[in-house]
Amino acid sequence: MPSWSVVVPAKRLDVAKTRLRPLTESRDDAVAAHRELVLALLADTVAAAVACSVVGVVVVVTDDPRASDVVRALGATTVADEPDRGLNPALEHGARSAPGPAVAALSSDLPALRPAELAAALHAAGGAARAFVADAQGTGTTLLTAVGTDLLPRFGPGSAEAHLTGGAVALAGSWPGLVRDVDTEDDLRAALGLGAGPRTTEVVARLAR
Repeated sequence: MPSWSVVVPAKRLDVAKTRLRPLTESRDDAVAAHRELVLALLADTVAAAVACSVVGVVVVVTDDPRASDVVRALGATTVADEPDRGLNPALEHGARSAPGPAVAALSSDLPALRPAELAAALHAAGGAARAFVADAQGTGTTLLTAVGTDLLPRFGPGSAEAHLTGGAVALAGSWPGLVRDVDTEDDLRAALGLGAGPRTTEVVARLAR
C-alpha cells in the first residue's frame, strides 16, 4: 500500500464559501465569524487527513496566513498558491510539491471526514492510475487520486463527469463523511448530523448563541 500525499486547496478565508455567508451576515462580527467557520471546516478536514494511517504527508496550498498557521499546527505542510489562477492550477502546483508516486487531491470542506474513511477510499484507489470519489449529489468531486501519473484535476461544476470522461475510475463505498462537502447551510446541517469534527461543532455552537 503506497504512502499517499494528500493535497488540500484552501482559498483566502475572506473569499471562500460565499454560500455560507447567510449563516453569519446578520452578526456584528459577520466577517470574522465567516472566517472562523471556513477555517474550522478546513481544520477538521486536515486533521482527519493527517490522522489517516496511509497518508504520509498533507500539503495545503494557500496564501492565507491564518489558514497556514492552523494547518501547520495540525501537522500539515503548506505551499503558496504561486499560480494564483484558481483551484485546478493550485492543485497541480500542490501535487508537484508532494513527494512520492501516490497523490490525492482532497476537498477542504469535509468536516465529518473520518481517517478510516479516507484510508478505505485511498485503498480502493490504489489499483487505478487515476480515480475519484463523487460528492453526495453525484455531480461534484471530493477526492481525486493519481498513482504514477499526472493528477489532471477538473474540479468545478460537473467535475465528476469531467473526471470520468478524462479516464479516472469512479469509486463508491461506505464513506459518508468523505462525500459530504459543505457549500450550503443544508450541507452543514447534514455534516453535523454525521458528526462533524470538534472545531466545526464548536464554532457552529458558538454562532448559534
